[in-house]
Formats: sequence, structure tokens, C-alpha cells
Amino acid sequence: MLNQSFVTEFILLGLSQNPKVEKILFIVFLLIYLATIGDNMVIVVTIVCSPTLFGTPMYYLLSFLSFLDACISSVITPRMIIDFFYERKTISFECCMTQLFAVHFLAGAEVIVLSAMAYDRYVAICKPLHYSSIMNRRVCGILVGVAWTGGFLHSIIQIIFTLQLPFCGPNFIDHFICDLFPLLKLACTDTHIFVILVFANSGSICIIIFSLLLVSYGVILFSLRSYSSEGRRKALSTCGSHITVVLLFFVPCVLIYARNTSAFSFEKNVFIFSDVLTPLLNPIVYTFRNKEMKNAIRKIWWRFFNISGKH
Repeated sequence: MLNQSFVTEFILLGLSQNPKVEKILFIVFLLIYLATIGDNMVIVVTIVCSPTLFGTPMYYLLSFLSFLDACISSVITPRMIIDFFYERKTISFECCMTQLFAVHFLAGAEVIVLSAMAYDRYVAICKPLHYSSIMNRRVCGILVGVAWTGGFLHSIIQIIFTLQLPFCGPNFIDHFICDLFPLLKLACTDTHIFVILVFANSGSICIIIFSLLLVSYGVILFSLRSYSSEGRRKALSTCGSHITVVLLFFVPCVLIYARNTSAFSFEKNVFIFSDVLTPLLNPIVYTFRNKEMKNAIRKIWWRFFNISGKH
């Protein structure tokens, strides 16, 4: 049976209590959010509307990653932007739990997608003759299904743990979102066992998968020795984008969850980077040096604007 909580709402302290600073932050994060949604949806629409790209496993998974990035940004940033207008930034207990669930659900799915993309690159570079038979449409669909299922299981475990906690005292969260460690600090009980559970479900997963991905990319880069200089350049360009996105996602994940509950001075800055800036940077990383993607964007959107102009 779930513990009863006396707290019906939490008060978020946000990024600043200075009204002038908050006005500047409102403009900055509004622009970041609009750019994030715009960039990611351009990638999703371009890939979905381009049969050649959508039929390629790498781009199929990339469209799913961009969709997840847009969703994660939408769960966090609009609420934070709206809160800049309020001196008292309150969030109900139910909304807090919903936000916690959504963030971990989407982030859990993204962990699996990044792993699937690394596997796709491994097969393409190390087993090129078997690529079409291994990474077929059915396998890609299964990987997406596994990502949704894995994200849900990861998040529902976190929520079940959190709902066991009694909140009966202070309700001030020194953060701009509801997350596990800030909530653990407010619980009216000994939380050592919960810290271990959080580490087991989030911190250890970040460390293990991050380590495996680095090893897998090490194997991929080692196997490139037998490629021609042109083949190496193209493979390195693709793998370089993947490795950059993996670093952007997993380094903050390890810093946030692979630790005890003691706060560190730049914790909120790490959250800003991982949950607000990374979804903006991912599309830039994947398309900046990708000629195929840039050409597809030009073709699809040129066709779209031509049709719109005729109507």
C-alpha cells in the first residue's frame, strides 16, 4: 500500500529568483525550445517523407531519436518557461509525478535507441555483406518496440519507488523540474535504500551502457584499418556524430545519477545541458556534416514550399 503524503504541491525554486534575470531567461529558453522543436521535426518530416531515407535503418532510428528529443524538450522546457512569469512556482503532487514519469520514460527509450544506432553502425562497418539481412525493417520495428517497452519499465519502477515515500515536511525543491534526488531530500524517512535503488535503476544503467557503447565504437574504429581512405573518412564522419551524441547524453546522466544524494554546485546546469540543450544539439550534430541528410532536407522542403506557393 502506498504511503500517505501530507504534501499536495511542491514549490520549485527554479533557476533564479531575480525578476530581471528571469525575463532574460524566458527569451533565451523560448528561443531554444522553438529551435529544438523546429530542428527535430524538420528531421522527422524529412526522413518520413523521403522513401530512400526512411527505408535506411540508420535514418529510421535517427527519426525516432529526433522525435524523442522533441518530446523530452516539450515535457521540461514549456513548464520552465511559464514559471518565469510567476514568483511562486508551484507544481501539484500529481503533475510532479507525471513529469518524473515522462522524463524517465523518454530518456529510458533514448538510451535503447542510442544503443540500437551503435549496433547498426557496427553491423554496417564490421559485417557489411550481412547488413541488409540483419538490419531489416522488421528488426528496426522490434528495436523501436523494445525502446518504448524498456523506457516504460525503467520509468514505472522509478515511480513505484517514489510513491512509497512520505512527504510531510518541507516542499521546496531547489530545481526547475521534479526529479528523483531533489524529491528524496524532502522525504520524511530514511532514504538510503532508495538511493541504492535509484543508482541500480539509473546510475548503473548509464555507466554500463555508456561503457559498452564506448567499447563498441572502439571495435568499429579498429576495424576501419582495412577500409580505403575514402571509406574510412565516410565511416569516421558517421561514427563521429554518433559518438558525440552518446557523450552529450551519457556524461550528464552519469554525473546526475551515479552518485549519492549530496548536491553539487552545478547540478541544475547539468540538467539544463542534458534535458534542454542536448535535444537542440543532436539534430545539428547529425546533419551538419551529413550531405545526404542536407540534400534530402532541401528537396523535401523545396517541394513543400512549391506546393504551398501554388495553392
